[in-house]
Amino acid sequence: MSVLAAMPAGVVAAIPSPDQSVWYLGPIALRAYALCILAGIVVAMLVTDRRWVARGGERGLVYDVAMWAVPFGIIGGRLYHVLTDWPDYFGRSGTGLRGAVAIWEGGLGIWGAVALGALGAWIGCRRAGVPLPPWADALAVGLPLAQAIGRFGNWFNQELFGRPTDLPWGLAIDPRFRPAGYEQVETFHPTFLYEALWLVLVALVVAWADRRWRMGHGRAFALYVALYCVGRLGVELLRIDPATTVAGIRINVFTAIAVGLGALVYLVVSRRLRPGREAPEELRPRAPEAPAVEPA
Repeated sequence: MSVLAAMPAGVVAAIPSPDQSVWYLGPIALRAYALCILAGIVVAMLVTDRRWVARGGERGLVYDVAMWAVPFGIIGGRLYHVLTDWPDYFGRSGTGLRGAVAIWEGGLGIWGAVALGALGAWIGCRRAGVPLPPWADALAVGLPLAQAIGRFGNWFNQELFGRPTDLPWGLAIDPRFRPAGYEQVETFHPTFLYEALWLVLVALVVAWADRRWRMGHGRAFALYVALYCVGRLGVELLRIDPATTVAGIRINVFTAIAVGLGALVYLVVSRRLRPGREAPEELRPRAPEAPAVEPA
């Protein structure tokens, strides 16, 4: 039975949750979470390629770098999620290694995705002969759009929602997905939607600021990080799903504050040390240096 059909008359104005998150084409399982992630990646690459070319880069090079950045980012996101929710997987009643690798069930930590994804992007840029900072600046609009699309995977999985609410846009959650202590609560804050809308706004602000001030040397990406951390901090303060805490505060709250402050510092320092934007010729692939020839 769908959540909408099961909702009592008093909450018919609430946002319904999908009653299905996987479809089968014969033996092939099509999972909504994975489809949302893939759709986000496609959008991010299309937007990034266009921005890269507009900055003077070579068309198609973005995809070469993405071949390294995307798998590294997915692995990093999953590692961060598992490490910060270790008891859920390797605690006494955890799901074990099978659950830790079941990425289709949800669970990607953006902090790990950005950290390890940056390593993959650095490898890809190095192999392509282009600098990483302008590639990251080109990504700074497509990445938040990808995250916004990916958040709808949480909606399909009925996960990562916020505290109870009776607001008209409250999210109806099926009883089997409600956390302990909230079994009788019917609607919750749709934090997936809050974050998705904030990410779209972040993309628009970064695109505008990049055009207005011709941001370069990684500053557009740093602006994205700083703005995202502001929104993520608000979302974390609303969420009620189990999470690792320090002094009773969710660890992602500390991460958002630390990463956001780091991005702001980078914005200020980088602008003083390297004002302006990279010249188009700096974005063109560099030919590998010829090996030195020993004199006969």
